[in-house]
Amino acid sequence: MKSFGLKTLAAIATLSLAAGSVTANELRTTAKSLFGSVTAASKKEINDPKALLGQALFWDMRLSSNGKVACASCHYQENWGSDERPRSINARGGRTLQSQTVFHSQDTPGLRWLADRASGAAQAMGSITGSMGFAKREDILPVMEKFGYVEQFQKAFPGEATPMSVENYGKALEIYQRTLRTPAPFDKWLNGDDKALTAVQKKGLENFINVGCVGCHRGSLLGGDMLQRFGIADNYWSHTGSTDIDSGLMKNTGKEEDRFFFRVPLLRNIAKTQPYFHDGSVADLKKATDIMAKVQLGQTLDDNTLNELVAFMESLTGNIPVNFVAPAGIPFELPEGVKKK
Repeated sequence: MKSFGLKTLAAIATLSLAAGSVTANELRTTAKSLFGSVTAASKKEINDPKALLGQALFWDMRLSSNGKVACASCHYQENWGSDERPRSINARGGRTLQSQTVFHSQDTPGLRWLADRASGAAQAMGSITGSMGFAKREDILPVMEKFGYVEQFQKAFPGEATPMSVENYGKALEIYQRTLRTPAPFDKWLNGDDKALTAVQKKGLENFINVGCVGCHRGSLLGGDMLQRFGIADNYWSHTGSTDIDSGLMKNTGKEEDRFFFRVPLLRNIAKTQPYFHDGSVADLKKATDIMAKVQLGQTLDDNTLNELVAFMESLTGNIPVNFVAPAGIPFELPEGVKKK
């Protein structure tokens, strides 16, 4: 396990519950110590001029080298802020790793599968020469001016000598994405609503703790704050069917010790953000859960336990944020092959 960013995690001792005898209060008390609830963005946050600017930038397809790709092209409503395609396609026609959800992504200490972007602003600026396809970051500035963004930047960053800049582009996108929070039934239950989870979901939560999933998937986002080797007990591709064996963090560091390390995905909205894993190799959540138990924990779970775990993870699904939509006048179309749901 590797820690990164602002949060340091030493070896984690998994808390366990006495099988078959745990009470509702004991389960909630343990869950509160391991996880945490999230809240929706306020109207003030949503209507912040920087957030409104970031919202427009996120959805505007014109702000790419081919005029056909926006941030939202890989992170759209239909997949709860992620991409249903195993590989996303950038403005140059290249393919990326499977695009994770942007919901709650700004609350993690490192973004993307390798945690190689320290913040949302860094990710947004990096995407200019990445997914957006420009040769240099500054190449986006005349394009934004062409499509009338000067005044909106001035309103969002008043008093600055050069309001429309690459740095402010990154800041606006980060601030917008920070508003994309999705409280779910699990949060209601954590905060005292006994009826927010079904009996099966509560049993799934108990399994989640006792099986050991919580060793990596913990905190309010249930993951996202560490790097872990994919395939501790067995080679992941033997179970996922992956044909392209990605070396993970080793690609960036060149160190053998970093082979197959990837960022642990956060599990918020996981039931809606298939396909799973860095290569999008598995489309079904139950199968992905089964694989994780085998390759990470060395366990083969019975069908009933898997169903209960999936039921619990479904309780992590929240509503799509009200501002996760293209603003009026901003052109956006779903990528080819992706259908409205």
